Amino acid sequence: MAGAAGLLAAVLMLLSFPAAALVGGAKPADRAIARHVVLIVAERSLCTGVAIASDLALTAGHCVLSSGRYRLVTFEGGRRNAKNVAAVAPHPQFASRADAADSPDLALIKLARDPAPSLSPVPLSDRRALPSVGDRFIVAGFGLAAQGDQRSAGQLRAATLTVTDRPSSQQLSLVDPQKLGETAGLGVCNGDSGGPVLDEHDRTLFGIVSWTTRPDGEPLCGFVSGITPLARYRHWLLETATKLGSSLSAP
Repeated sequence: MAGAAGLLAAVLMLLSFPAAALVGGAKPADRAIARHVVLIVAERSLCTGVAIASDLALTAGHCVLSSGRYRLVTFEGGRRNAKNVAAVAPHPQFASRADAADSPDLALIKLARDPAPSLSPVPLSDRRALPSVGDRFIVAGFGLAAQGDQRSAGQLRAATLTVTDRPSSQQLSLVDPQKLGETAGLGVCNGDSGGPVLDEHDRTLFGIVSWTTRPDGEPLCGFVSGITPLARYRHWLLETATKLGSSLSAP
């Protein structure tokens, strides 16, 4: 219990700083997006997650490998509420190695209790076809607003990004529609991992934020935002949700 209390204190200290998220001047997420999103905190890191059932959140696999102690933080009327985690299930094929670029960077988190009433599950996208270059998606996260500045994390922000070259069913690259990845602009950063990637038209959940890089491969924020699409993993989501004792509707 002392460890849990210390973790919660660290969360509250982090969130007491002036906060922002997503680099490039992204705006605060509107209520329609914020009601789906949670902050995931471990001892030395934070990530973002999205509710897909009343007691189930989806995040990136690399967010839940370093420690078994996590809390999900929700926000109600300006108040922060830490939720206990009952179980964590990374995708069995996810590889945390840096060279495992095509592995499914996904994990499900089962809550010990139902989340706050203000938290609403987001419906999964029923989109089957791959996106085309130029298609637009909304990303959201609690991560850094300025790379390297830990105090700039903690507030949910969102931005609309566009699909860049060679979309695939395993990975999708998004860029600032104005900068096109050539210079730094809007994009994800540390702490945005696991955040939702929503179809711009119907705001259903298409994918999960996974990584960020510069075109030359340097892991810098604001250039290319890497996404794990969910279409090929629907069966795993449904099967794992059932194993965790949760109910997830098929799209």
